[in-house]
Amino acid sequence: MSTTAPRPTESIDAVVVGAGLAGLYMLHKLRGLGASARVFEGGSGIGGTWFWNRYPGARVDIESLEYSYQFSDELQAKWQWSERYATQGELLRYIDHVAQRFELRRDIVLNTRVESAHYDETSARWAVAASDGQRLSARFVVMATGCLSSTNTPRLPGEESFRGAKYHTGNWPHEPVDFTGKRVAVVGTGSSAIQSIPHIAQQAAQLFVFQRTPNYSIPAHNGPIDPETERRVRADYPAFRAEAATHPFGADFRDNPDSALAVSPEERSAEYERRWAYGGLGFLGAFGDLMFDPKANETAAEFLRNKIRSIVKDGATAELLCPKTPVGCKRLCVDTGYYATYNRPNVTLVDVSRAPIERLTPNGLVTGGREYAVDAIVFATGFDAMTGSLTRVDLRGRGGRALRDKWAEGPTTYLGVATAGFPNLFMITGPGSPSVLSNMLPSIEQHVNWIARCIDDLGKRGAKCIDAHPDAERAWVAHVNEVADASLYPRCNSWYLGANVPGKPRVFMPYLGVPPYRARCEEVREKGYEGFAIA
Repeated sequence: MSTTAPRPTESIDAVVVGAGLAGLYMLHKLRGLGASARVFEGGSGIGGTWFWNRYPGARVDIESLEYSYQFSDELQAKWQWSERYATQGELLRYIDHVAQRFELRRDIVLNTRVESAHYDETSARWAVAASDGQRLSARFVVMATGCLSSTNTPRLPGEESFRGAKYHTGNWPHEPVDFTGKRVAVVGTGSSAIQSIPHIAQQAAQLFVFQRTPNYSIPAHNGPIDPETERRVRADYPAFRAEAATHPFGADFRDNPDSALAVSPEERSAEYERRWAYGGLGFLGAFGDLMFDPKANETAAEFLRNKIRSIVKDGATAELLCPKTPVGCKRLCVDTGYYATYNRPNVTLVDVSRAPIERLTPNGLVTGGREYAVDAIVFATGFDAMTGSLTRVDLRGRGGRALRDKWAEGPTTYLGVATAGFPNLFMITGPGSPSVLSNMLPSIEQHVNWIARCIDDLGKRGAKCIDAHPDAERAWVAHVNEVADASLYPRCNSWYLGANVPGKPRVFMPYLGVPPYRARCEEVREKGYEGFAIA
């Protein structure tokens, strides 16, 4: 029995959970309001996604000039990106630079998780308990836990018996991992697998890739930032940002509003070729109806399948790598040499769509009745996206109701920033906001700015708390689903719907469309926080 006396409860204005890009900016804004704030981070360093995801080849899939903060003109002017798509290492250096420039570290507690936050209706404050024994009474709690931060690791029979090394791309060791001369299994073919497989293949003696469903991927054509592009953007960065915010994904994808079916096959093919040659996620902007019309989408899908067939020499392997789903309904990937990697003699693609992995053995894993002997297994199985990092914290609102219980049938929010029954609790890029269907950095800033203004407005009113109204929440959830159902996004099993996590409710979580979402957020505020109850 412990004899340590409980630590006294400290009163504070706001607790922020997570020290990634969202948590750092939230802290900066809270300081600007004169609020006392503390950030708790479970990792030994700041950076969130870019602290944990250190797997080989990890880099951003939005161009560096857009995947960066815009709240400080000086920061934008001073920081120089070296590549079109920044690596994990460069992104972490950038985040460290931001923390140093704005002296953020003094209010960040590392190696410490928020274990629980319970709302006290009498005081209208949150009782927060941290893993290091800290106890705080906070008026506000801001969940900056990230959309892709709760790893999804499959539970397989015999996993404890495997004698080799096991890794997850979302929780990679900080020291380099050397696969030279080893037999390696990669389980999964999502974004992290597509980025890491070419690098692992260069080292491994033998690489087995276990694929359940293939994904579309566009070449990055990465390299040093084009000086002319950088000069053009930096000449008027605010205008560049403002223009990007008008695009559906909040990024400069050079969107073409025309229909893929309204042009000739030759014109359509030429446009796809231009997008392929340029590279990146802007391929989805080739035509305005790609994510809404199945026939239009199929023209893009077959173009990409033919690209795969032209790259991968073995016909059977090429067909296994060709997705049958619409382009974009699963997250489109960006790669460097992914498909060509299957031409290497040391790489084998194993189809587990009909014969799932049965178990692990001391020497490897078994599928289809065959054992594959390996020295290391890399689980590139993604995340419990958007909700996992929220429900793993014991969050309890009015009447002691747990968030995980409220969301048992799927997440419900108002604007993706609040959930009814949990006053003064905010989520940054939560379910019901554009989040993962947008350029995350501007979406983070938009949410943080809205939350900061809300907190400031409450102070000016002398109000104690703000809570989403259940009716407004129901209407917003219905609207999110209505918008999604008009598109092709719900038409395949993806982590957008939680389909990658066994037992997770199948609900489409992100909101489709950055411009209308931003407009609605501003309208809510201008109407005195319509849909919220302010006490």
